[in-house]
Amino acid sequence: MTGRYAIYYAPDSDSPLWLRASQWLGRDAASRQDVPQYVPIGSDAAAFSALTADARHYGFHATLKAPFALADDACEEELIAAVEEFATQRAAFSVEIAPQILGHFIAFRLAEKSAEMLALHEDCVCEFDNFRALPTHAELERRRKAKLSEQQDRQLVEWGYPYIFDDFRFHMTLSGRIEDAAMRQAFLDAAMAFFADDIGAHRFGSLCVFHQPDRESNFNVKARFPFLG
Repeated sequence: MTGRYAIYYAPDSDSPLWLRASQWLGRDAASRQDVPQYVPIGSDAAAFSALTADARHYGFHATLKAPFALADDACEEELIAAVEEFATQRAAFSVEIAPQILGHFIAFRLAEKSAEMLALHEDCVCEFDNFRALPTHAELERRRKAKLSEQQDRQLVEWGYPYIFDDFRFHMTLSGRIEDAAMRQAFLDAAMAFFADDIGAHRFGSLCVFHQPDRESNFNVKARFPFLG
C-alpha cells in the first residue's frame, strides 16, 4: 500500500523530553529503534505496552498536518524542500506544556492558548495541501464513524482531516483510550511524576516530516528543519 507523510512537531531528538517520551512509549521515532519501556509503578508491563501501542506506532509528536499519501503529481523531494523553505520563514516561540487528560487520553498539552501555535498549524494545513492525495471513499467512511459535526465533515472532505482550524487541539499523545476515569487519573499522575522536569516553558523551534512506508509500518522522522525566521 502507499506510504504516507505527515507534518509534525516533535521535540529535538537529543532533548530530555524526547528521550523520556521515547522511554514512556518504548520506541524512538528518530533513531527508529525500540527502547526499554518505562512502566509506571503498580502497572503491568504488557498492559502498559498495549495502552501505549497506538502512540508508539505514530512516534512522539503533535500533529500539524495529518498523515496523507502524496498526490500523483507530487514527490518526496519536493515536499521536503517545501517544508525546509517554510521553516526558514518561521520564528521559534515558547509556551508552557504539561501532561493533561484530553477526553479519554493522556497527552502533553499547552498550558494556555497560543496564537503562534494556532498559526503554525493553520499554515501547515494550507501550505502543504497541494502535496496531498484525495482521501479514498473507504478513508472518508472510516473517519465518519467518529460521528463528526457538519463542520468537521466539511473539513474532512476539503482538507483530508476533520480536526483542524477551530477543532485543532495541540497534543503530544502519551496513551491510548482509557475508559476508566480513576485509571486515567492514575496514569496522569504517573506522567506528571515521570515528566516532572519537562513541565513548564517549552521552546518550539523546528518542524518535522514523518514518513510511514506502508500502513502497517511505524511512522519515523524523515527530516527536521529548524525555524530560522
